Amino acid sequence: MLFSAAAFNTTTSSIKETTTSCCLSLYTKISPSKFIAKKTTTTRVAPVESSVSDDGDDVSSSSRRGSGTTARGRRLLKVREEKRKREFDRLHNYPSWAKVLENAAKNDVELRNVLGDTIGNPDQMRLKVEDRIRKKGRDFHKPKTGSVVAFKVTFRDFSPVGSNIWFKLYGPPSDRDVDLIGTVIQSWYLMGRLGAYNSSNLQLANTSMEYNPLYDADNGFNVMPSSFHDIGDVEFQDNWGRVWVDIGTSDYFALDVLLNCLTVLSSEYLGIQQVVFGGQSMGDWEEGMKNPEDGYKSFKI
Repeated sequence: MLFSAAAFNTTTSSIKETTTSCCLSLYTKISPSKFIAKKTTTTRVAPVESSVSDDGDDVSSSSRRGSGTTARGRRLLKVREEKRKREFDRLHNYPSWAKVLENAAKNDVELRNVLGDTIGNPDQMRLKVEDRIRKKGRDFHKPKTGSVVAFKVTFRDFSPVGSNIWFKLYGPPSDRDVDLIGTVIQSWYLMGRLGAYNSSNLQLANTSMEYNPLYDADNGFNVMPSSFHDIGDVEFQDNWGRVWVDIGTSDYFALDVLLNCLTVLSSEYLGIQQVVFGGQSMGDWEEGMKNPEDGYKSFKI
């Protein structure tokens, strides 16, 4: 069925008018304020993630991003705060004597070795120093520990086959002092056991070295041997020490050798006040008293 152009235009105009009236009717039912409110409520809002801080408080991820901190960063911050607090306590609540020791250790190698890795820990520092004092005495700076005064030598019924040799020091010896004098006595004894104190074979004692002297090995081999027989341990009670000896067939010049050694020992390292050959008891010596708490010390030969 064919329509004319006029009829088609009339139909199109009718459709447009109908559509326009429907849109106007719908617009009047919805107010502009409601339309704006509805539009506002439909705006997308970024989700907020919440978390719990180390102290138990809720902290949003956006606030964390804003502050620039993370869990690891907060832990590091806490560690730094604790370190600063310890440093503050060390500077303001640190014992004054510990500060003195630390400063002294900077210029004293021996003290620095004594303290070791305990610097910064007053309790451990105190234990180290107490142990050092117990073993080596109270003086840290001790370049020369001997005596400028020669010791006195006396004899009291000395028997070469069994007598005590007494040593009187200027004060109670430390463990180091006992080891020092004990080592000297031990060396003297070992030389005697090897026959060193034999005056029958002194071929070079009074010989000049200017013309290449001759030594008769057969004569030295055939002389009558001499030997140190026995010796006891070196013992100390307070500032008195003793050692029991039996020099056996060794000649008396073994005593000269010992005195020569003790002379240098006394002047350079350990001051000796008196040496006595023989005698049963000296000073306040008490037989059988071997308790370290009572001042007894010994060196085993």
